[in-house]
Amino acid sequence: MQKQFETGLMWFRRDLRVDDNAALFLGLQSCRRLYCAFVFDTDLLAPLPRADRRVEFIRESLVDLEQALRGVGAGLILGHGAGCETIVALAHELGAQAVFAANDYEPQALARDDKVRDALAARGVAMNTVKDHVLLERRELLTKTASPYTVFTPYKNAWLQRIGATPPRVHDCTPHLGALAAPPDALHTGVPTLAQLGFETTNLGQLPIPTGASGARKLFAEFFERMDDYHRTRDFPATKGPSYLGVHLRFGTVSIRRLVATAMHRSAQGSPGAAVWLGELIWRDFYFQILANFPHAANAAFKPAYDAIRWEQGPTAQALFKAWCEGRTGYPLVDAAMAQINQSGYMHNRLRMVAGSFLVKDLGLDWRWGEAYFAQKLNDFDLAANNGGWQWVASSGCDSQPWFRIFNPISQSEKFDPQGKFIRRYLPQLARLPAAAIHAPWKAGALELQAAGVKLGENYPHPVVAHDLARARTLERYSVVRKPTLASRGSD
Repeated sequence: MQKQFETGLMWFRRDLRVDDNAALFLGLQSCRRLYCAFVFDTDLLAPLPRADRRVEFIRESLVDLEQALRGVGAGLILGHGAGCETIVALAHELGAQAVFAANDYEPQALARDDKVRDALAARGVAMNTVKDHVLLERRELLTKTASPYTVFTPYKNAWLQRIGATPPRVHDCTPHLGALAAPPDALHTGVPTLAQLGFETTNLGQLPIPTGASGARKLFAEFFERMDDYHRTRDFPATKGPSYLGVHLRFGTVSIRRLVATAMHRSAQGSPGAAVWLGELIWRDFYFQILANFPHAANAAFKPAYDAIRWEQGPTAQALFKAWCEGRTGYPLVDAAMAQINQSGYMHNRLRMVAGSFLVKDLGLDWRWGEAYFAQKLNDFDLAANNGGWQWVASSGCDSQPWFRIFNPISQSEKFDPQGKFIRRYLPQLARLPAAAIHAPWKAGALELQAAGVKLGENYPHPVVAHDLARARTLERYSVVRKPTLASRGSD
């Protein structure tokens, strides 16, 4: 097979694996000699806290990736600097005629890629990007009127019809790995330490989060044994229900195509759990195409009318937001959820809805405040999914929950953590309360609280708001969008 380029450069970004890597596959097919590189982009790293689990996850995953590349006689060049300048200089130093990378979809990444493409073109170097992170991107799937989907169920049906007719192509790089080149000695410096990058060690090593493609394989193998029960277990935070692959999907240490192929195969065999999990993977594609086709949603309400809502402001609002961030709202399930994200960088999906709804519809705070906090804390933070999730709870997004649907944090707690197992894990000061009292400690009797060692206002706070009153204020706040028509609508 005639190859187009003598020398090429594979730019790993959020696809930190060799297996089924579309950009790597294209580079190997196109080049007689292909170098591999990753850049610790200072433009992206600068705003992050110095102790950031995501940076540590990337660093450890790069160790895994470099070992995989060394195993086939190649290696990984590690850069540290502004992404554009670094990759352009590296391509020039290596004498590359082309750079290969997977498509990215976030506004900052798109602007960077445009800058890189122009700078490379000025030097006569091609930049080739390819779809890898999703199954269907941008405008690949449109309605009969040639417009993007904004309602999930029709999108899901069309997605299943499209993918079912054309199963995901797996890019087998193995037969082509002979084209990989070992880095020049001067550029083969190994993966830098966190300290060399200007970051600190986090508690990632103490958490059950295996890193790299090898860690993703272990997680997926373990989840496969539970997949058939996913539909029954996924909503209960004290139960091992989810796949926990979110961070691996975020940084591409696992192939979305392989996950989808497995889920579709199991679903076709009659597994209800696999069918529900496949739906969650489709939601991921859905939010990516929403961000691509409606970029205004990154900073404003997807439905512009919802930007007219007047959120709480001032010192009281800031104090309430601080209490929410720190898990001091007085509602145990909400506080336990915030303790989980603060301690681990992970939050169970059901709890993301509960905690998000509480911020927006109990505290009356702008959903963008919560979105920004999750963006700082979540290991698996992805702009498209995070924005979509927050606009869902705020009712301002596409196909979001109705504006009058307001989660009741007590009934959610009783339904999804009935014995209080999750609450006891993250709020040990409430651990001795009986199940009947743990969901709303302020309703317990004095003797019951005393026996459990709970002192409201001291080792656990009183509720910062009364849910019923907050609900009434929320209905009034949202009346600028649409007047309530069913007074009997209650909380979930």
